[in-house]
Amino acid sequence: MASADLRDELLCSICLSVFKDPVMLRCGHNFCRVCIDRALDTQDQSGLYSCPQCRQEYQERPTLMRNINLHNIAERFLVSRDTITGICCTYCVDSPVPAVKSCLHCEASLCDKHLRTHNNSPEHVLCEPTTSMENRKCSVHKKVLEYYCAEDAACICVSCTLVGEHRGHQVEMMDEASEKKKKKLRNDLQKLITKREETAEILQDLEEHRRKDQERADGVIKRVTALCTDMRRRLDDLEKKVVTEISRQEKSGSLPLSALIHQLEIEKDELSRKMRHIEELCNMTDPLTVLQEPDTGDLCDPEEGGGDEDTGGHDKQLRDVDNLDVTEISDTFRTLCDLISGIRIYGEGPADILLDINTAADNLRISDDLKTATGTQEKQKRPETAERFQNYYQAMSRRRFTSGRHYWDVEISRSGNWMVGMCYPSIDRRGDQSPIGHNKKSWSLCRKWTWSNSHFLVIHDSKEIRLPDNISSDRFRICLDYKAGQLSFYELCDPIRHLHTFTTTFTEPLHAALYVYNGSIKILRGKARRNHQYLKNTSGNL
Repeated sequence: MASADLRDELLCSICLSVFKDPVMLRCGHNFCRVCIDRALDTQDQSGLYSCPQCRQEYQERPTLMRNINLHNIAERFLVSRDTITGICCTYCVDSPVPAVKSCLHCEASLCDKHLRTHNNSPEHVLCEPTTSMENRKCSVHKKVLEYYCAEDAACICVSCTLVGEHRGHQVEMMDEASEKKKKKLRNDLQKLITKREETAEILQDLEEHRRKDQERADGVIKRVTALCTDMRRRLDDLEKKVVTEISRQEKSGSLPLSALIHQLEIEKDELSRKMRHIEELCNMTDPLTVLQEPDTGDLCDPEEGGGDEDTGGHDKQLRDVDNLDVTEISDTFRTLCDLISGIRIYGEGPADILLDINTAADNLRISDDLKTATGTQEKQKRPETAERFQNYYQAMSRRRFTSGRHYWDVEISRSGNWMVGMCYPSIDRRGDQSPIGHNKKSWSLCRKWTWSNSHFLVIHDSKEIRLPDNISSDRFRICLDYKAGQLSFYELCDPIRHLHTFTTTFTEPLHAALYVYNGSIKILRGKARRNHQYLKNTSGNL
């Protein structure tokens, strides 16, 4: 307690901190120089000064005298306090000594020396060194907290169990209750560690997935940039070619045109000369002179002038000048349009296509993930229903489309006949009109094999359009713009290549559809992100 009293004597009554540069008034009270200066500054207006502690008044602002001894004591106290961390012994006044125990009864902390002489009676309860001794006593009975009430989840003293509000409750010693709680906390900690490890693993998977998505996006950006660069180059080349061709044709046409203009100017001058001569003859009075001149018909001889034949020749030359060849220009623009069509679909998301096994023909094997169809001679022993295709190795998708823009990709084995496309749900399921593309309710891209080679077709209502023979990829994309009434097919090469677009007005929902006789067709796009969904479902419970 003496150490606490000493510390109190070293506190400034204004800032309640240990003195810093202490000064003394004539009344004998000490303050920090900064603190008393501020206090006296507030009294300047009144002209009357007083001590903040004893209220002794001064007619003039008092002179501050530095207290050197108090300054030295305060400095030593601060140095000794800073050299010892933790709680000091209450009874070691001369120099601070670390405490090893605190007595809740005495409300004091003890070093080894004073602990040996301390009273060991039961009411003197020792604990680890602490400065908050009041928190370890009952606020009602002022006794040490020794028990734990499980019903009220509160630490209580012995009087609370006998006469207090916890009388009759199930209580236990604080040490036992603490061990039980620690055991529960360890179990909770282990659960949290496991949950954190699972979350970290999922987070790592998602970060890897994001990295791959970024790489794919960067790849697409590079390809689009390359395509745009190529398009600009082609447009520049096309512009130069068109300008050059126009200039060439203009020059080639301007030469005969210039000659024609020169010839016509000569003919015009000659006609003007003959007109003046005839006018002179008409004005003559001498009959002999007039009669001796040649007839006027000789002056208009077609061989010398510009007859109908010459006029026709001039018209032909003018028409030749106007005939600018734009065939090659149109072909180049058509190529650019195909490139633009290939780029346009990059911004759309893939549709999640799953095959409907209830529509699959009995000779069509469907994989467990409903994304691969394989033609086989082995019957699958499926029940014959109205919605199942009977005569052709076909199947439809579960999902149907009634709006929006969508696409899906397929990978096809290199052997066998196949068809991919879309159809209405009202398509025939049996008979010669049931193959996709061979009726008004379906559209398809197909490959047909002959004894020597194969060729590619697009088909609707049994009308076939043969595609170029240079298709070499085994991956294709089917794009649907329902509102625009467009169904397009692309070859997934580098760069993507537009094959054909059907344009119509869709009157029913559309399903993806496929046919494969031997070989297989695999749907590539539209996979779900399991880890992301798992994290979304469990993040609220972490």
